[in-house]
Amino acid sequence: MKRFPYILLIISVVLIIDQALKIWVKTHMQIGEEFPILGQRWAYIHFVENEGMAFGWKIPAVYGKLILSLFRLGAIIFLAYLLRQLIQAQASLGLLTCFALIFAGAMGNIIDSVFYGLLFSASPYHGGLAEMFPEAGGYAGLLHGKVVDMFYFPMIESVLAGVDACCRWRTLSVLSSGIQCGRCLYFCRRGLVAPLLPELFYPGKTGSDQSS
Repeated sequence: MKRFPYILLIISVVLIIDQALKIWVKTHMQIGEEFPILGQRWAYIHFVENEGMAFGWKIPAVYGKLILSLFRLGAIIFLAYLLRQLIQAQASLGLLTCFALIFAGAMGNIIDSVFYGLLFSASPYHGGLAEMFPEAGGYAGLLHGKVVDMFYFPMIESVLAGVDACCRWRTLSVLSSGIQCGRCLYFCRRGLVAPLLPELFYPGKTGSDQSS
């Protein structure tokens, strides 16, 4: 299989799904609104906006958001270079899939950061829906948009002194999930899955070649 069309297909499909879902959530749900996925209590669509990095962390400075957006642009350039090198080196499809998912995730976050502040009105915290292409203009300038996340997974529920207490995994988008899947696949490649599926991760190599 030709590697560049394969990589381009993965990135394009993940980006299209992610952006379509984000636009729908942004324009049809209020901040904090949620509903179960297929009626399941362990998986929700839950609308939040992330102003910074993973887990809501952000750089506490006047230009913190701008610095973070520029850092993401730099990461995109580095990942694009790395993917190009891997394609030229005829890397395995398994390894390319890992980095394609990570690249797609980084690309989606930079799309949100760069353009969403210009394309959408703000999502109010006390009710109301955001608009796409509002007449009054967007809620922020270039490179200052918020990242939309929507996948929410309650992991542990307990009752303490009559009060429900939940320990929940962080909220993700399609592309954030793609980054995590890419990381998991990479580490699986390094240790768990590769010995079982050598033809996927090490094409043309024998078991003795893999260990060398």
